[in-house]
Amino acid sequence: MPESIAVAGMPIDLVPSDASAWSVDPAGDRVHGTAAPRSDFFVDPAGTGAPAHNAVTLLGPAPDGDFQFSARVTVDFADMYDAGVLMLWCDEANWAKLCFEYSPDGEAMIVSVINRDVSDDANAFVVDGGAAWLRVSRIGRAFAYHASLDGQRWQLVRNFALAPTAAPVRVGFEAQAPVGEGCAVTFSDIRFTATSLTALRDGS
Repeated sequence: MPESIAVAGMPIDLVPSDASAWSVDPAGDRVHGTAAPRSDFFVDPAGTGAPAHNAVTLLGPAPDGDFQFSARVTVDFADMYDAGVLMLWCDEANWAKLCFEYSPDGEAMIVSVINRDVSDDANAFVVDGGAAWLRVSRIGRAFAYHASLDGQRWQLVRNFALAPTAAPVRVGFEAQAPVGEGCAVTFSDIRFTATSLTALRDGS
């Protein structure tokens, strides 16, 4: 198993699925990922095609209790569905991702996918710019995904629960290029706090 990686702002060490795909700046506060060609996490709800579980990840065990985890995400977009992702992972049947993703129309978008045996796929909004802030919150038994254009005011993307499993939730980063030759992703302004999100829809 690859050695864990320490990231400033994270109270947990993160383990890369492929150590060569990830690097951290010397200060530890900026994470770089390189998505492999034709890599993704997706299980088509229509049952067509083989499930994809081959995108590179950098994950660690989520602490007990409520938390908020956020990062500024930039992606060198080249092909459809290239994305930088904040991810929650239990097992291959139960996971969720919040993506800054390149749409078929050539626009940067906020997209979320929740997998419970099969994947759903929900577009949130278009981002007019080269970066987006993504945030994952745990609130009791539920999770919330938010996105922001400035890292200050947050828009709710999803409020959901993952099915209970024997595996603890892991949290961290993912980089994907489902149809292309790969892309570079950078995560910065990384923050992880053991604080409860008190309101889902007021922009805080």
